[in-house]
Amino acid sequence: MNANAWTHGADETRRILHDRALALAVEPDRTQTIDQSIEVVEFLLAHERYAIESSYVREVYPLENLTPLPCTPAFVLGIVNLRGEIVSVIDVRKFFDLPQTGLPDLNKVIVLESGDMVFGILADVILGVRRLPLADIQPSLPTLTGIREKYLKGITAERTVVLDAAKLLADEDIVVQEQVDGP
Repeated sequence: MNANAWTHGADETRRILHDRALALAVEPDRTQTIDQSIEVVEFLLAHERYAIESSYVREVYPLENLTPLPCTPAFVLGIVNLRGEIVSVIDVRKFFDLPQTGLPDLNKVIVLESGDMVFGILADVILGVRRLPLADIQPSLPTLTGIREKYLKGITAERTVVLDAAKLLADEDIVVQEQVDGP
């Protein structure tokens, strides 16, 4: 068998290497990657990892001077004065009927905002901000039913529960309406 039958000439080798170099030099399309992921704020609550889309997070604030509100649902812990704005604070553990195990830290408020709706949810620890590829978020577990499933975007392989902030902010059950009877 002829050894030259399988080898390229010097010009052909240069052309192949040049084409490969050009292909490798092309910048990856970052918009495609960003469009296929979401930025989330990760936090711990009752020793479980949660995440919420950062586009709905206005700020994270230390829990200070919580004023309890009488005659409100159990999940409404009270209100805080956030630089002159009164913000309701919700314990999502109670809202989701999660077991109350151990002593929680509950020292951070994640202030969510969309349109006219603003409220805070409690967190034990803020873990940080990161991007989650949408492909990594699996649909919620089939064992979850009712109130939990309604507010979940899904769960990651690391068992981070991704909450659906848009549905939380749009839910009328969370809004505490003050009603005045009669004129």
